[in-house]
Amino acid sequence: MNWQESYPINYKNNLNVSTQFFRIFDVDTFKLLRLPFSFFLMPVFWFAYSQANHPDLFKSILVFVVLHFLIYPASNAYNSFMDQDEGPIGGLEYPPKATKNVYYLSILFDVLGLIIAFFVSAIFGFGVLLYILASKAYSYKGIRLKKYPIISWVVAIFFQGAFTYFLVLISIQNNSTVFNLDYTDILAGLACSILLGGIYPLTQIYQHEEDAQHGDLTLSRKLGILKTIYFSGGMFLLSALLFYAYFNSDGAKSHFYFLQLFLLPSVIYFAWWYIKIKQNTNEANYTNTMRMVTIAASGANACFIFLSFY
Repeated sequence: MNWQESYPINYKNNLNVSTQFFRIFDVDTFKLLRLPFSFFLMPVFWFAYSQANHPDLFKSILVFVVLHFLIYPASNAYNSFMDQDEGPIGGLEYPPKATKNVYYLSILFDVLGLIIAFFVSAIFGFGVLLYILASKAYSYKGIRLKKYPIISWVVAIFFQGAFTYFLVLISIQNNSTVFNLDYTDILAGLACSILLGGIYPLTQIYQHEEDAQHGDLTLSRKLGILKTIYFSGGMFLLSALLFYAYFNSDGAKSHFYFLQLFLLPSVIYFAWWYIKIKQNTNEANYTNTMRMVTIAASGANACFIFLSFY
């Protein structure tokens, strides 16, 4: 009798567990993490890093990894599993079927992110936990904030904007707490949220039919295609005013002009896209949306990385 025959039950169970574990790392499951989508949320980190006083490099790296390689992808995967999308989603034009493995992988990434986050600091750990809970509430069928246009918009732009900005700022600075924040920091966080408040409805503009099938009344679907463009344009203008107020109050007005210069290509594209949509609403499609978001994120990332070492 060999060793496998001596312990047939344990061997079989261990084999099944191991096979199931490694199955969550298949290509299609990994696609639904939508790692490239983290690039679109990256400007908030770089803005916070550029405004931090003597940021701790090691903590900054850990915070960056936790957010962009673990927590954001886990949120994407969980959302894909709950939605079971068949059409294009942010960062993925042809999504594969979201199996149970996608759910398991999202939980694994959340747990890894939390472990590292608490290693950075208790504040960062609890902040990441709140972000995870908010993202779950957004997609989870039992709560499904996504069904409510205003609430889902507010929750999304707060947690991905101001909340993340404050969390990064506090976590990468030594001896920094929420009590160290002043009104200029509030302006900066608000500017982040309002900028995302303009981008966010644009990422929903091509999903109206699929959202209707799911029973989700997103802000973009409620507004309609053209009103979504008008609304986003208004948010972009308001965010520019807030960035001006922040940089002006911080004695760095030149930084505001740097930002406008880096964002100029996205402004030009947005105006061109609006004209195209006026002529044909079919131009409000996945391809054009991703171009808009990519140009805007590239400009913002480049600007804030530049300011970090300016």
